[in-house]
Amino acid sequence: MTAISAARPTGAHRGRRAANRRTGLPEDAPRWERPALAAVLAVATALYSWGMGNAALHPFYGAAIRSMAGGWRAFFFGGLDTNGSISIDKLPGAFWPDAVSVWLFGPHTWAAALPQVVEGVLTVWLLHRIVRAWAGPFAALIAALTLTLTPVTVVLNRATIPDTALTLLLVAAAGALQKAVRTERLLPLITCGIWIGLAFQAKMLQAWLVLPVFAAVYQIAAPGTQLKRALRFLLGGAVALAVSCFWVLIAWVTPVADRPYLDGTSDNNPFALVFGYNGLSRFSSDSTAFGAVAGTANSRTTGNTGWNMLINDTVGPQVAWFLPLAVLAAVLGVVWRTGQPRTDMLRTGFLMWGGWLAVHAVVFSASNGNHAYYMAVIAPALAALAGGGLALFRSEYESAYDPEHKPEPEPEPEPEHESAYEPEHEPERWSPYASAYESEHGSADESTHGSEDRSGGRRHMALPAAIVLTVVWALVLDWPTRFVSWLLPIAVMLALCGVAGLWSRGPRTSPRMVHGALAAGIAATLVVPAGWALSSLDPLYAGASTAPIAGPVGNAYYNSVRDHHAPRRIALDRPSARDTALLDYLTKHRRGEKYLLATQTAYAAEPLLRAKSEPVLVMGGFTGNTPFPTTQQLGSLVTAHQVRYALLTTQRPTTAATTWVKSHCTRVPPASYGRRTGGSFTLYDCDRP
Repeated sequence: MTAISAARPTGAHRGRRAANRRTGLPEDAPRWERPALAAVLAVATALYSWGMGNAALHPFYGAAIRSMAGGWRAFFFGGLDTNGSISIDKLPGAFWPDAVSVWLFGPHTWAAALPQVVEGVLTVWLLHRIVRAWAGPFAALIAALTLTLTPVTVVLNRATIPDTALTLLLVAAAGALQKAVRTERLLPLITCGIWIGLAFQAKMLQAWLVLPVFAAVYQIAAPGTQLKRALRFLLGGAVALAVSCFWVLIAWVTPVADRPYLDGTSDNNPFALVFGYNGLSRFSSDSTAFGAVAGTANSRTTGNTGWNMLINDTVGPQVAWFLPLAVLAAVLGVVWRTGQPRTDMLRTGFLMWGGWLAVHAVVFSASNGNHAYYMAVIAPALAALAGGGLALFRSEYESAYDPEHKPEPEPEPEPEHESAYEPEHEPERWSPYASAYESEHGSADESTHGSEDRSGGRRHMALPAAIVLTVVWALVLDWPTRFVSWLLPIAVMLALCGVAGLWSRGPRTSPRMVHGALAAGIAATLVVPAGWALSSLDPLYAGASTAPIAGPVGNAYYNSVRDHHAPRRIALDRPSARDTALLDYLTKHRRGEKYLLATQTAYAAEPLLRAKSEPVLVMGGFTGNTPFPTTQQLGSLVTAHQVRYALLTTQRPTTAATTWVKSHCTRVPPASYGRRTGGSFTLYDCDRP
């Protein structure tokens, strides 16, 4: 009995093991790791959920979310109104969680925003787990904290825009690829393909940008023969293609009478929606490429392109705070591992995240225009490289000053079900920084340990140099606006203390002093971006609902300063007095028509659809250029008493449908529906006695 009791873990140890299992951490996780991760996730939750009741609800997507919560047809096909007469101009996958939330909790703004908050926090947690398996606890904590405090991440996770879901799913795909490379198992590679396919449902072709990077990484670093690696990745790619195209194929084979007209297309073809309107037209001079309808100033952004796209005055403060550190880490992480086995996992991680960053930077630079919030997808790569780079530099620093230094505990394999575990394929446990150390000094049992001149004894300088570089770069990014200039002295002082402490280390320097200096240096790199991130809690510095960005940049901020008030936030189920009067008039005079009214473009329909779940015939879709309905279809609907009223606006170009309305319908006096003047909107009565 005594022997058995001694072999059992103590109650405290069992409790710690259970807690680590709940958080997905290995059983030998350092004592500080669990509370540190919990603190980071708490900060992320607070930042992303702040003011959720007045979240940046996108006017177009917000209307669709409420409609999608009202019926299966609108839900599956992304119908803009509850009847699903026309779809949104994107695939609906990113909005399915939002619609489910509104269906469960009711038409509240916070209900529509809740999935974005959850997705944002999950991304932070998942990145921590992935980076830990690659580079250890210290790197994982830095990566999670960096991602949490990236300004564009904070504002985007409080907005109903697809990029949040895209980022989460691609990070999950990166984690699956990492496991596939490490374990030589097929299931993680299949899982990677599934995640990429689901990411395609969120943001279409953008999800495929990581495919060439993942293919190269797998071919370079995965175990097995070259042919086996190629065949396995082709299988994973086939899975990604199948999952990516499942909605497109379903929409393609569904009779057009049984689904909405697909917005953004000239021929109601789902392939034109994906590969034309949301694909080729964004990179060519032909805005109607592959069946797309012509874009407008409201549907196509310009600017934020070219080689300096990531560091301009608008985009730079959103995401690029750790760009120099990330590039330095990616380069040195690969160069310093030259001569290691092809399957070296440390180098593989730098290749994967560095490739992710490079491919997105090149593609965004070549496009016709980008919203600043598009750059949120590169934030995980920057964060992972920052964490992995600082961990590598720290290991080199410690090894130079302490010949007896042992790297931090090696990452454990990610927890998984026993049924999916294949012991015969499990590689030998690895410690990336242990292998890095041994490659320079030899293994622990070699007598030559510490005798070589570590590349002239200069690698240890990378850690303080990286801190200085990152803080100087923060000063450069903040300089055009001097937005958080009061934080700059704090960042400089912390950097000076940290670098001085690291450079002045001697034989008698206590570990506590070294750790304190390192903590001060890391804090110095985070101070300024944290200031920009926290500023977005003020609506004045959170951008527009259609283009959420942090700080005193962008048109929304300049318009707010000019108009002396923060950007107006829209909401679900809270119509203005003007919209309420119009809805009351339409409801009172409705006599069994299928549609409450027809509107010129989505612009006129959005406030009504957010206020009330009713069928609305949206003529022209988002741009106003989509050829639906035709004049013949509109005339038939009026004749069949399916639609009576039409709302036109001077804010959008005239079309054949609007010309038909003006010539066949009677203008309704604005006073009839509670307005002194019609303003930019005019209501027409198309009733035929």
